[in-house]
Amino acid sequence: MIDLQESRKKIDEVDKKLLELFEYRMQLAQDVADYKRSVGKAVYDPVREKEKLASLEAATKKESNKKAVVDFFSQIMSLSRRLQYSLLDNDDNFGFEEMEDFHIDENTKIAYYGERGSYTEQAMKEYFGNEVFGISMGTFAEVMQAVKEGQVEYGVLPIENSSTGSLSDIYDLLAEYNNTIIGEHVIKVEHCLWGIPGAKISDITKVYSHRQGLLQCADFLKKHPNMQPMEGGSTAGCAKKILEDGDTSQAAIASRNAGEYYGLQLLQASINKEANNSTRFIIISNKKVYQKGSNNTSICFALPHKTGSLYHMLSHLIYNNINMTRIESRPIPGKTFEYRFFINMEGCINQPIIRNALYSIQEEAIDMKILGCFYQER
Repeated sequence: MIDLQESRKKIDEVDKKLLELFEYRMQLAQDVADYKRSVGKAVYDPVREKEKLASLEAATKKESNKKAVVDFFSQIMSLSRRLQYSLLDNDDNFGFEEMEDFHIDENTKIAYYGERGSYTEQAMKEYFGNEVFGISMGTFAEVMQAVKEGQVEYGVLPIENSSTGSLSDIYDLLAEYNNTIIGEHVIKVEHCLWGIPGAKISDITKVYSHRQGLLQCADFLKKHPNMQPMEGGSTAGCAKKILEDGDTSQAAIASRNAGEYYGLQLLQASINKEANNSTRFIIISNKKVYQKGSNNTSICFALPHKTGSLYHMLSHLIYNNINMTRIESRPIPGKTFEYRFFINMEGCINQPIIRNALYSIQEEAIDMKILGCFYQER
């Protein structure tokens, strides 16, 4: 019978030797980093690593150990790379400039999605104040384009709702455009059912709203099967539509601001299914800047189509003790079943641990893009 204590003693002896060899290997990795830094050579060499792993696998005597050997040395190589990344001179904040404050006055032009009275306009006013010059846009892409071309200084767009989740269209646009997220703002959402003056709730057969508005009021609509949900533009745009149509059988799901702005009849208040329904809005600019005190960094990247790719990217956050606050994936246009990942992490781009993680991901991912650095409301 095998003596357990004797086996444990032998394992301890092996582990001690492994530790000594590991520390020696990491010292060699530091020497490699010094050389690569001196000649401007990239840390990550996928061809070299692939060849090395294949050689180690082939040299493994016991067949059942082959996969474990590859996993073991893959982890060691990953740790070696992270050490090398931390030793590189990467303190330029990736071209982003820190600002004490963003200059705002009555001449500051800001594009926002939707008509007057929309939740996005409300978010704009709460974030910037009432003195700015707001310009309404009919689509998310129009806001992005206006910011890109410098027609406006900033843009405001919804990106996430607490009850229905993320707006996938916005993530696709963030990947497509080179605009930067410089801030965010959260507002409480209260959807109301509005009709034209003189209308009664029993008259309504069609209810117009943005897709998100309809989803957030799905329970109310189920209780009124005679009301047919009709997807339109923004919630405020739908409020404007029913006023212009003048049809008592039409209603709109929109905010109190929108209904009151267009002089509509309140048919029922607070019809969203979640009492604490809130929407998160992003503030965008075409400049690579961030405000002093920012505590959140957002990136996106694509990955090689192979096992463990996402795990290895996220391990850079774990290694640097960074908390990931959000992850989303979106299909890449023109590529079948390939995805781009969007990640938010706690920390500012001027922090060494954030820079190290970003540099690591940039070296190993495909087309990494820093979407912005901003203050996230807790």
